[in-house]
Amino acid sequence: MDVLGTNRNMSKADALVIDVVDNGGQWTHREWRMLRYLKVDTKIIPNDTPVEDMRELDGLILSGGAARVGLTGELGNCAEYLKLNIPILGICAGHQFMARFYGGDARESPEPEFGAMEIELHDGGGKIFAGTNMEQTVWESHNDEVHEVPENFFITASSPSCKVQGMENKEGDRFGLQFHPEVNDSEFGKEMFENFVQVCRDRKE
Repeated sequence: MDVLGTNRNMSKADALVIDVVDNGGQWTHREWRMLRYLKVDTKIIPNDTPVEDMRELDGLILSGGAARVGLTGELGNCAEYLKLNIPILGICAGHQFMARFYGGDARESPEPEFGAMEIELHDGGGKIFAGTNMEQTVWESHNDEVHEVPENFFITASSPSCKVQGMENKEGDRFGLQFHPEVNDSEFGKEMFENFVQVCRDRKE
């Protein structure tokens, strides 16, 4: 099976189209697999894919990447992707890049996080955390972090060593997660992907 291909068993008419932008993260394929599990029509695309060459999308995920990449601004065409009028979820480096793109800021973490960590939701956690516990375990792998959310964004989750574990804009179509929901150790990772898919479905309808 072509890893970059779509699921031939799904109905094209019914499936949402949500692609995953490859920013060089080690778990990009896990994000793709999770979307396939949820019956989404999905591909992994390089981050230098021209916007005009992209499919007609219902949503987009900006994957993680190597240390510092979210701070450099060198994530291919991700700035152009963030101008698209579709829901977008940024994970790790994608989250950091999103924060900076919209006027927030990210930095080298004073306390890098690796492995299982506990986070706590703010005011229910917004759309991505809907139906999950106020305190939960997630999988971290980051040397950098968002420390200032953009105007029009609010914090959805925090940990003792990282204030912005999650963020969402007030329009409810831009989401950032510092941790990796696609990794099995993230307690409610599947539910987070389900919630993002639902946001995309609601926008499409």
